Amino acid sequence: MTMALVEIKHVTKRYTKHKVALDDVSLTMEEGRIIGLLGPNGSGKTTLIKLLAGLLSANGGTITVDGNAIGVETKKVVSYLPDVSYINENQKISQVISYFADFYADFEPDRAVAMLENLNIDVNLKYKTLSKGMKEKVQLVLVMSRRAKLYLLDEPIAGVDPASRDYILKTIIQNYDPTATILMSTHLISDIEHILDDIIFINDAKVGLVSTVDDIRETQEKSVDEYFREVYRC
Repeated sequence: MTMALVEIKHVTKRYTKHKVALDDVSLTMEEGRIIGLLGPNGSGKTTLIKLLAGLLSANGGTITVDGNAIGVETKKVVSYLPDVSYINENQKISQVISYFADFYADFEPDRAVAMLENLNIDVNLKYKTLSKGMKEKVQLVLVMSRRAKLYLLDEPIAGVDPASRDYILKTIIQNYDPTATILMSTHLISDIEHILDDIIFINDAKVGLVSTVDDIRETQEKSVDEYFREVYRC
């Protein structure tokens, strides 16, 4: 029997009086699922991820992860990959690994080093010397080297070549506990839908659809990408 890992109830997030990023959103995410968070630019995807990561506070409603309100306890079990680089460009990769090991009790440095070796990335290199694609791989390796219960990946395959996308998706699948949950936002639906269990469509600050991938294919007789393009005309 699967358990609810994330409970979001009537959450609203406003940046200004006239800018509402999330409007009365309620969601449940079960453990052991890979979930695609899909929607047009400005729909509220990144805001939702940042709320779950504890980087933003809601104006109303409640959020729990693993039974705890967002705070110190949830940050212990949430591993977050932002859509922008967060690593000190002048640090060596080995220094970044040491930082993660000091900061996160569930971080496994040996696993990170092994994945980087598979990529032929020398941990003695400075981060700034890497290509954009390699930087994104390093960031993902660091995030996936934690034994977290919830992984939040904001556009993890944006801006990298198709071969790099394949590696990133393979890394995601092979390096998380099957009881953990991954929430992944992306615009590149066709590239990731084969690894997804569930999808959340969000638009204009509201949740439009929550479904399994299989149910969309069976009821709509379309791929998730085709259905998304039809619904949002994009």
